[in-house]
Amino acid sequence: MTKVIGVASDHGGYNLKQKVIDHLKDKGYQINDLGTYGLESVDYPDFAVKLADSIKEGEASLGILVCGTGIGISLSANKVPGIRAALCHDTFSAEMARRHNNANVLAMGERVIGSGLALKVVDTFLESEFDGGRHEKRVNKILEIEKKHKNF
Repeated sequence: MTKVIGVASDHGGYNLKQKVIDHLKDKGYQINDLGTYGLESVDYPDFAVKLADSIKEGEASLGILVCGTGIGISLSANKVPGIRAALCHDTFSAEMARRHNNANVLAMGERVIGSGLALKVVDTFLESEFDGGRHEKRVNKILEIEKKHKNF
């Protein structure tokens, strides 16, 4: 496996982020850890944008974001054109996010999901592929929305 996976969190997602990193390293993934690097209070938008930019620059093929709920960090990442961050706390949503929406970022909430399930969600997200076909048209419509509203 040579996929580079970007991983980032705020302080509320730091512990789960560390478990995700260890899990992915054990599975042979190369990890780009974009912080935070401790439990000191930080602002989740800063780390969401670091991860989103790393995907846009080709430094990572997919990303994983974690904050307390996953909501704020996913909202922030989705402000970056070309990023499709999906907040998932179950394996079905993680699979469909990749297969139907071509999501390139998985977001989770450390205060919402247990670490065992979180690792299964991560595996499902990373092992699923975009189906294309009829879903391609819909993803392209998302891209058109971004273009139309880029100066909002």
